[in-house]
Amino acid sequence: MALDFLTEEWIYQKNSQQLTALLYEGLMECLEEAIEAIKQKDHWKANKQLQKGNDILRRLGAGLRYDAGIIAHQLDAIYNYMAERLIEANMKKDVTAVQEVLQLATTIATAWNEALKSGVSPVQSVHKQKAAAYEQFIAYERSGPEE
Repeated sequence: MALDFLTEEWIYQKNSQQLTALLYEGLMECLEEAIEAIKQKDHWKANKQLQKGNDILRRLGAGLRYDAGIIAHQLDAIYNYMAERLIEANMKKDVTAVQEVLQLATTIATAWNEALKSGVSPVQSVHKQKAAAYEQFIAYERSGPEE
């Protein structure tokens, strides 16, 4: 696995958004290896990689911050769907199902990495919006309704 070189110290230096990006990378790598293993009829390796993929999806789900808004709930639903598809794919050794999950993971990872590059955390922007709405409300309360 390409991520084997990661040291514990290096990982501890990453923020939660960067760790999420690493999880996506690991997920995609597991799925690619599972596809190859299924094609080569190496069912033991395919099983191992699909189980790793499901473990990564559980970790991604556990890391969701529901205070970030509806996006967290939507990601939770997508992660659950992806996990179910991987279980089905593992039972049937279905390359198409794994490819579907890989496509979803790639789309999410690309969007996540773009957000990281822009320097704006999705959570930060939600908190800024809430703070702005609160400040507007307080300003309205202090000035009172116009009579």
